[in-house]
Amino acid sequence: MILTGLLLGAVLGYVLQRSRFCVTGAFRDVYMARSTRYLVPFLLAIAIQAIGVAALTGLGVISPDPASFAPLAVIGGGLLFGIGIIMAGGCATGTYYRAGEGLLGSWVALIFYALFAAVMKYGPLGSFTDAARARTVGDATIQETLGVSVWVPTVLFAGIVAGLVVWQVRRNAGRKQAALPARRTGIGHYLADIPWSPWVGGVLLGLIAIAAWVLSTAAGRNGGLGITTPSAKIVTFLTTGDVTLVDWSVMLVLGILLGSFIAAKLSGEFRWRVPDAATMLRSAGGGVAMGVGAALAGGCTIGNSLVETSLFSYQGWVSLIAIMLGTWGAAWFFLVRPQKIAAANRPAAVLTPAA
Repeated sequence: MILTGLLLGAVLGYVLQRSRFCVTGAFRDVYMARSTRYLVPFLLAIAIQAIGVAALTGLGVISPDPASFAPLAVIGGGLLFGIGIIMAGGCATGTYYRAGEGLLGSWVALIFYALFAAVMKYGPLGSFTDAARARTVGDATIQETLGVSVWVPTVLFAGIVAGLVVWQVRRNAGRKQAALPARRTGIGHYLADIPWSPWVGGVLLGLIAIAAWVLSTAAGRNGGLGITTPSAKIVTFLTTGDVTLVDWSVMLVLGILLGSFIAAKLSGEFRWRVPDAATMLRSAGGGVAMGVGAALAGGCTIGNSLVETSLFSYQGWVSLIAIMLGTWGAAWFFLVRPQKIAAANRPAAVLTPAA
């Protein structure tokens, strides 16, 4: 059954590559471009998953266990993770699918992300992570605090997202993308030739997240989509040979690489790209921050910002806010500030008198 993780991961990698769906861009663009082009579809993915998970839980198909809330670890780890994804040029899933496209900088970020996630979860800093995450407070979820059914926050959130979707669709009405020449005919043109809209990416991401709960549960793992822990398991398996670590979630992340590679090859977008030394170093630093931050926060932009939020856990929503704030701070430091410094140091134009 764990091979269903590889299949679903391949589908996820294909969808991410074709829709260019990366949470880093969704969060960064709100600050840099005042754009919600990817943020609202991401919220739509959360809402779709929340409805699906609530329904499946009510039917007894799955039994989600929301994470307990360790505020200091979640906030600190989320901020650090947000900084890391700007440095690395992509979130956890974004780094995986860009690695599948042949970006060596993403491979560097991915290696350091997985390595330091393993160090923090299973290695010499595991006791520190456990101690930080043991400092929990209060209830785990919003519905626990309110004493209501999970359907109450689910319906309210879905209603808010529906309003945002209508607002964004109306706002973008009339805007057309340039048509690309067809390399194939029929379904092949839509699968590989043209980029998919963020709406397609968001809807499919939500549906894939629901399927992950069902398939993972059938394989004996109680959970949905996850990136950090399986990445740490891969490193630990490679260093210890413990085959019990190779589970459904490990197959999932390996499938993301496979699916994004297939999508990039079919669309003609795969090629090995080597960044300069400064970018490689920053990618490595970003990978370190991602691994440490995700381990402390209990998840990344998928495990927390997509999955835990759909359970309406405090860890999920507080982490999402912390990651977004970390992303904005890093965007200012690494992207906006250098531009301002360069503009300030640019010599003023010298006007020469007319003859």
